[in-house]
Amino acid sequence: MPTSLDNPLIVQADKSILLEVHNPKYEEARDALARFAELEKSPDHLHTYRITPLSLWNAASSGVTAETVHRDLERLSKYPIPPNLLADVRESISRYGRIKLVKGGNADELELEVSDAPLGQLLTHTKDIAKLLIPGGGLRLVTENRGEIKQALIKVGYPVVDEAGFTVGEPLEFDLRPETLTGKKFDLRHYQRDSVGAFMAAGGGNGVICLPCGAGKTVVALAAAAQLKTKTLVLATNVTAVRQWMSEALDKTTLTAEQVGEYTGDKKEVKPFTVATYQIVTRRSGDKFPHLALFNAANWGLIVYDEVHLLPAPIFRFTAGLQARRRMGLTATLIREDGREGDVFALIGPKRYDVPWREMERAGFIAQATCTELRLPLPEGVKMAYATTDARSRFTVAAMNPVKEGAVKALLERHKGESILVIGQYLEQLRSMSSTLGLPLITGETPQADRDVLFAKFRSGEVPVLVVSKIGNFSIDLPDASVLIQISGTFGSRQEEAQRLGRVLRPKDKPASFYSLVSEDTVELDFAMKRQLFLTEQGYRYKIEDYHPVARTLTTSAASPAGV
Repeated sequence: MPTSLDNPLIVQADKSILLEVHNPKYEEARDALARFAELEKSPDHLHTYRITPLSLWNAASSGVTAETVHRDLERLSKYPIPPNLLADVRESISRYGRIKLVKGGNADELELEVSDAPLGQLLTHTKDIAKLLIPGGGLRLVTENRGEIKQALIKVGYPVVDEAGFTVGEPLEFDLRPETLTGKKFDLRHYQRDSVGAFMAAGGGNGVICLPCGAGKTVVALAAAAQLKTKTLVLATNVTAVRQWMSEALDKTTLTAEQVGEYTGDKKEVKPFTVATYQIVTRRSGDKFPHLALFNAANWGLIVYDEVHLLPAPIFRFTAGLQARRRMGLTATLIREDGREGDVFALIGPKRYDVPWREMERAGFIAQATCTELRLPLPEGVKMAYATTDARSRFTVAAMNPVKEGAVKALLERHKGESILVIGQYLEQLRSMSSTLGLPLITGETPQADRDVLFAKFRSGEVPVLVVSKIGNFSIDLPDASVLIQISGTFGSRQEEAQRLGRVLRPKDKPASFYSLVSEDTVELDFAMKRQLFLTEQGYRYKIEDYHPVARTLTTSAASPAGV
């Protein structure tokens, strides 16, 4: 297929790809690239993607071939594709599946099956691989090294396909309900059914499901567990999330209250379907993690990692030894700020299912959203403090801009009558906002009972506005929240941007509004651009407004190009 100057892509030999935002084929190209490339930069007119080995291995695990990548690039590129890039794509994708991990001749052994003898020799002569193999045993290893060998192989550029099988786990008979406890008809949406199918097609063994917040990832895990009919352990981000999981399990499956347990700082129940927090499992006692024993406290057949992109290091380490148990990761984005996406791939499994957020929005499964960056000036006195502090502290000074309180007040007036979340990073700023505007506040210091009361009042409409710390980033089911005002965040975290936007995407009758308050002419603006990469990846537009503190007015200054 010939290239054309009317096409939107410029494919470069260094594996970077430039995408013209204003091109009529922009959305088609963006959706194609999302399957096998990573977005790196998203300025107004030209976005930069990069093809990486991990992006290609995830693509290969989903059935994308080198020919598919070649065809898409050629179909959408202005100029001929550099031959070296196509060769590198073929090489990277071909590495997925060249090594398989299978059961060995003995019950406590596994074996690496390789596609050719030279590759086998390469592995036995690679130090980090060889030390995990049985001395003199060729490509055999003990089962305890199953996780470590997968981590080691991916680090040397050879992702292994794990076909060694999984323990069945203790049986747990339960099914999905045709109706919820309130009598509402319940059935899986088509993409939830496809997600379960993709996980089970891989042997029902391991993998990550990527779906937007509000799209029902919990239901996907429940459906998989019901299909496997096995004891299940779920790891969640906080106590609120744990109790939401328990509520969903009771509402949408035939599990009984006697079968569903909570393992948190408040309760230590180990039941056939147990939900625990990452915090309790990774709690230290000296140099030990006593609650990690929870993983071996029962014969689990499935472990579900909610918000898998947040896995703490101790969980990674322990999961390396849990490779015989089925594992499902759930997330809205596989982006990790620590760069450990490769460990998620190796230890939890490759991405099994993904769908663009805007596609879900168009189908009505998540709310439509308008994204706005609200820019504010620094007061004169703060400008001097900003200019004279060290580089790292400048972000904090900019993020805690006192002008933001007036801007929040203006936004609350604009959205009067709606359910609004105000979220931020700095407790001092949040307390000031709460006190000045007379709004209830929830932080990590708020007792769980008080949190539950405030969340319940927010859901009922009795409390229309809540100020929350970063605990509001994760797994809080507030279906009527329609406005989120982000007053500060964690530097350039795309991961956090995804989670916060997700707080207002539950399906509802009206569009959602997502605001980011940013101090102009500061480093906060630079970090905001990095965070917006996530919005760009998902095809969102965002507009830019200015807040004028003297007049206390908001004005639109610019709109982003299509697709941002």
